[in-house]
Amino acid sequence: MKSFFTNSRFKLVAAIIALLLAGALLAGLTGRSETVQSSVVGTVLSPLHFVAQKISDGFDTAFGNVKPHAAYEKKVRDLEEENGDLKAKLADYEDMKKQNEMYKDVLELKEEKASYQFVEASVIARDSADIYKSFSISKGSVSGIKVGNAVIYKKNLIGIIDKVYPDYSVVKTILNPKFNVSAYEIISGEISYVTGNARLARDGKCKMSNLSSTTHVAYGSIICSAGIGDKIPKGLVIGTVDEVADEPADISSYARIVPEVEIDEISQCFVVTDF
Repeated sequence: MKSFFTNSRFKLVAAIIALLLAGALLAGLTGRSETVQSSVVGTVLSPLHFVAQKISDGFDTAFGNVKPHAAYEKKVRDLEEENGDLKAKLADYEDMKKQNEMYKDVLELKEEKASYQFVEASVIARDSADIYKSFSISKGSVSGIKVGNAVIYKKNLIGIIDKVYPDYSVVKTILNPKFNVSAYEIISGEISYVTGNARLARDGKCKMSNLSSTTHVAYGSIICSAGIGDKIPKGLVIGTVDEVADEPADISSYARIVPEVEIDEISQCFVVTDF
């Protein structure tokens, strides 16, 4: 007998009877006209109905938002495309602006030096491993370019032609220790030569070497090509002095020069083929 009251079937029947009694009591207290069975079933199934309704609402919301979300994504894509077009136009404008400035300065130089002959060229390659920033240009011997010709940007000397091929050339820059050009300081007229070295080249600088201990070259001095010889004309700006120091190997001094042009940023240049 004891086992009857403790088995699972008895417990299940007891639970159902308890629910029915609770439903009857609730109906009696509230005066609701629904049957006891329906009240109990409603009570039992109410949580399940709540969960099902939420799932349904979620599907309605998700599928209802598909169209607005797609429209939003299209708007974003359109704006991104428009932004890309504006960036491209801005880049073209900046290139054109720089090119016009270069043409203006070269034209002024041409007016000052009517005998100058120029060949315009584009930078077509750079050697990223070269600390002296050599680069190749789009014109060669077919255009009248020769080894040793001066390469300029605006009115500034940036190097010389090192190698020439029929349709392109290689430029050796003023940062290279194999580059040497006679130069002078524009106020005092003091003359020496400009060259490069590895230590200075890493900072994009070169130097005016072999200055005396009593040199008049000082911070802020402007250094230009002296035009000694028949390769590089006089008066091309090389750069501005930012330090004068003693050479470690001898009793001379040198002036450290900051070039007027960021050589690794130019995209166009001119080659002086005659002057």
